[in-house]
Amino acid sequence: MSLNRSEKEAVISDVTSLAAKAQTLVLAEYRGITVADMTKLRNQARSNGVTLSVFKNTLARRAVAGGVFDVLSDQMTGPLIYGFSEDAVAAAKVVAEFAKTNDKLVIRAGAFGGKVLDVEGVKQLASIPSKEVLLAQLLGLMLSPISRTARVLAALSEKRGAGAVAEVEAVEAVEAVSEATEAVAAAEAPAV
Repeated sequence: MSLNRSEKEAVISDVTSLAAKAQTLVLAEYRGITVADMTKLRNQARSNGVTLSVFKNTLARRAVAGGVFDVLSDQMTGPLIYGFSEDAVAAAKVVAEFAKTNDKLVIRAGAFGGKVLDVEGVKQLASIPSKEVLLAQLLGLMLSPISRTARVLAALSEKRGAGAVAEVEAVEAVEAVSEATEAVAAAEAPAV
């Protein structure tokens, strides 16, 4: 059943609004996937903040024209599922994880930051830890010198008197501040 003009405009509007909010778009062929598997994929996507949709490719090409995902226009052929996500890695992660267990879902391409990603690029993007994990790792890195200093001070206070501890505390505190400053500077440095 074909869409009338107003329905086509509504689809284009929907895809344009999805593309405007998204950081990543992943395209995958879904030929041969059962309805149950597709439902499972959609549920996983929904729980991870990914919007999975099937559109007419011509309408999708019109919707992304002139935007950051316009670089994928030549890949928009055949039966495709479009995965949009505001999180940079969520769409790639959901599609790549599902493709590992279901060989009927074939990753075609992706786009992130206005650049086309091939199949390996999508898989590499999927292997990046989530934002929450990266923040937790950074916090652990920043807290490591402080907790190490606290353990050293506790051990020294047990072995020595209070006078020797005060001298060591000063040295350890300077070292901890120095290490924390280096960790913050390294975290804020632009990735190459």
